[in-house]
Amino acid sequence: MIEKRQFYINGEWVDPVTANDHQVIDPSTEEPCATISLGSGADVDKAVAAAKAAFPAWMKRDPAERIAYAEKFLDLYAARQDDMGTAISTEMGAPIDMAKAQQWGAGFAHTKNFINAAKSFQFVRPLGDHAPNDRIIYEGFGVCAMITPWNWPMNQVTLKVIAGLIAGCTMVLKPSEESPLSAMLFAEIMHEAGVPAGVFNLVNGDGAGVGTALTGHEDVDMVSFTGSTRAGVAISKNAAATLKKVHLELGGKGANVIFADADDTAVKRGVMHMMNNTGQSCNAPSRMLVQRDRYDAAVEEAAALASAVTVGSAHESGRHIGPVVNEAQFNKIQSLIQKGIDEGARLIAGGTGRPDGLNRGFFVKPTVFADANNQMTIAREEIFGPVLTMIPFDTEEEAIEIANDTPYGLTNYVQTQDAERANRVAQSLRSGMVEMNGQSRGAGSPFGGMKASGQGREGGVWGLEDFMEVKAVSGWDAKTA
Repeated sequence: MIEKRQFYINGEWVDPVTANDHQVIDPSTEEPCATISLGSGADVDKAVAAAKAAFPAWMKRDPAERIAYAEKFLDLYAARQDDMGTAISTEMGAPIDMAKAQQWGAGFAHTKNFINAAKSFQFVRPLGDHAPNDRIIYEGFGVCAMITPWNWPMNQVTLKVIAGLIAGCTMVLKPSEESPLSAMLFAEIMHEAGVPAGVFNLVNGDGAGVGTALTGHEDVDMVSFTGSTRAGVAISKNAAATLKKVHLELGGKGANVIFADADDTAVKRGVMHMMNNTGQSCNAPSRMLVQRDRYDAAVEEAAALASAVTVGSAHESGRHIGPVVNEAQFNKIQSLIQKGIDEGARLIAGGTGRPDGLNRGFFVKPTVFADANNQMTIAREEIFGPVLTMIPFDTEEEAIEIANDTPYGLTNYVQTQDAERANRVAQSLRSGMVEMNGQSRGAGSPFGGMKASGQGREGGVWGLEDFMEVKAVSGWDAKTA
């Protein structure tokens, strides 16, 4: 049993003000794997005070110095790949090979992309030739509360912490209490990288306790949150009284629009993408919209592909999916699968209950529904599990209408060999991101959504800018600076 009860505040590991033990459950075994402490408002006060005291000096540092700390972190993070992968696999159930590659790799890639973007970023820039003595200055927003989820721990921690670090912010990180071990290892690496005391702080806790204390704290200037839309609404309300900036990365219900002329691997890409990370990704293509001429063949192919997906312990090597994160999530997914059956969708793979041979652990059958319509619960709610919903369509206009008929607007997908149609549909989809024909977005591309999927962007230049204030200065003496 791992025991990690301390918090990282002002450059030191410190005991909580009041003891409040919390067991971290291994979702592959349903057994406790670690004990941490859940913090309180008093712990938040200490961490915020440390960040507030550290902010003036950190913001005044040359950006090149802040970038150098990120580079040092990146070197150390690379050396801890196995440790980080093991922590993530144990705490949230990503299969060990996937955890050491994709989960760890997301943090590595984001950090590298931020460093590259920052090196060419003009923190002080001219307004334009018409105003030679005007300058636009980008500076850190201040003390930032960063609240991250359990599903892609290092993806989200690095998108917030590394961007804030380079931007000149100081911060308090509250990772999910479901996945604290990777974040605590992250804190160890930050300390080893020599990041000055108070710049980065970590307090474990739950949303009702530490989360509420952070998002309403009068000395927190900005909140960056990734999680559910419901929690995002509550955070916005709590933060409103102090007029702090709120950045939200929330849920999704992505449509994967497959036209009749899509390439032969389009359906396979969609199913495999949906099942990756056991469906626990906000940008998962959870609604597969297939044009009528291709629909019957796509249904048959999707059923076969999902039925061939293997499920197993996160501790075992191999190309399988692991459990979902906890019992509450398992029960929610089971309920929604049953809802799909009850509302008349045709179950073509998977279903309720655990996969054969797995009687313990939060394992879910890879599930596919066909013949659904966009008003069914399984087409409207974010299931956050390995559950795909297939919906037929006839025309391009109908596909766009169905895709956009959702409260969410994070990522949509388009599959067609007609380039003009691909571009046309991408422009018509109401989402922050559109990926076409299996081509991933490039390094440093902004991540974020519209509507109930949130506000703000993470990654690359956009991620840096989101953690900075813009100051307009006139009368600048170019000879002295």
